[in-house]
Amino acid sequence: MPATTTAKLRTIASTAPIDEILSIVRADGGVIVKGLLTPDQVARFNAEIDPALRGLDAGSKHDNEIVAEFHGRNTKRLTNLVTRSETFRREVIDHDLVHALADAVFLEESGTYWMTTAQVIEIGPGNAAQMLHGDLENWFPFVGMGPAGPEVTVNFLIALTDFTEENGATRVIPGSHKWDDFEDRGAPEQTVPAEMSAGDALFFSGKTAHGGGANRTSDEYRRAVSFAFNPGFLVGEEAYPFLVDRELARSLPDRVQSLIGFRSQYPTGSPGLWQVDYSELADYLDR
Repeated sequence: MPATTTAKLRTIASTAPIDEILSIVRADGGVIVKGLLTPDQVARFNAEIDPALRGLDAGSKHDNEIVAEFHGRNTKRLTNLVTRSETFRREVIDHDLVHALADAVFLEESGTYWMTTAQVIEIGPGNAAQMLHGDLENWFPFVGMGPAGPEVTVNFLIALTDFTEENGATRVIPGSHKWDDFEDRGAPEQTVPAEMSAGDALFFSGKTAHGGGANRTSDEYRRAVSFAFNPGFLVGEEAYPFLVDRELARSLPDRVQSLIGFRSQYPTGSPGLWQVDYSELADYLDR
């Protein structure tokens, strides 16, 4: 089984130059960005999603046993965050650093990108460790391309409570994004915990093997928001134009509209995708 390249995840300040952040991700597969969100932003976001989380049952809605195990027996997953949280739609996914990093990853090769999904993930006491995986597995043909394939997704996992090894901090295999065989997801003993304070973010490649950790506490709930981007030529998980009210979308910043499918996509070499009668979607929607 391949060896890892580093003993633990490195950390870097959110004020660091983009090139420095990306250089660590290129070397290790991921990096912890300190203080991506302020304590006030974390508090407001948590307050906005608390009612919906309280009304949500833990566990998966899928009949497939493998998928149910992947989602977690005592894990809550809250989606449609654009509708549910003003802080999320106006501050988190419109964060300048988020866009600067995504621009640097996608624009040269892919030309455009949009949001794959956004989920609040709350791991409860006693939940087992999640099976290891890479996020690029959403688009399986890219698994076979190995490390030479394009970057088809990057993920921002922001801690909304403190992450500890005991309460289920996400576990990562540094260096796994360079493995020759992406069908090899590694083994638990190769992982390291992404221990973070609330507001810190794990920014990582879709090629990197990772999974939620086991929550071995009796009373702690580990909460995070995970949102990922993919190139405009690939479809995402959440169908935002069918979830987000058109008037709400109209009020959002231009780049957020593009992230959630209310703008046409222009991948490198394409005259345009996601159009109406060969015209920009925003014009059809009277934006």
